[in-house]
Amino acid sequence: MASVEDIDARLPQTQCMRCGYNGCLPYAQAIADGTAQINQCPPGGAETIATLAVLLAREPLPLNPDNGTEGPPLLAVIDEERCIGCIKCLPPCPVDAIVGAKKQMHTVVAALCTGCELCVAPCPVDCISMVPRTAATAAASPAPRANRERYLAHKRRQASRANEQADLLAARKRFAQTTLPTNRTAG
Repeated sequence: MASVEDIDARLPQTQCMRCGYNGCLPYAQAIADGTAQINQCPPGGAETIATLAVLLAREPLPLNPDNGTEGPPLLAVIDEERCIGCIKCLPPCPVDAIVGAKKQMHTVVAALCTGCELCVAPCPVDCISMVPRTAATAAASPAPRANRERYLAHKRRQASRANEQADLLAARKRFAQTTLPTNRTAG
């Protein structure tokens, strides 16, 4: 029987969530548990379905249209003249392929972009579009293993920031409790 790691290693690691799971590893876990079919990954398409079918000794299935359609590998492109530097596209990028600073224009590092499309919806000025990779950008597209490593680093950074914010909030609450006078009613 194939392990979750074996299944995950055969997924494209775009971390796009179009499979209905919060990333490739949770989808791999669901396949291993038998709660998800092998045909829910549009970026992997027929090739990934066939690979998973062989690994798991299952019949290949057509891509589930509820999860999207198979197409060429995509690349996010930011119209830098329209970008307002709102930074809303930065957190959803699972591999930190977008660089920029608040109130500064942003750009996509093509060699890191997985084509997940998660940056498009949060953009308030619709300056991000998804385009098919050209031969030049396809040659520079990231490998699944590199995508996974960057995704895990992104998740660790997010967790660390959340912990820092929680610690800061707790410290502020403790400070407020020790420095504010208590209200007492005379009675």
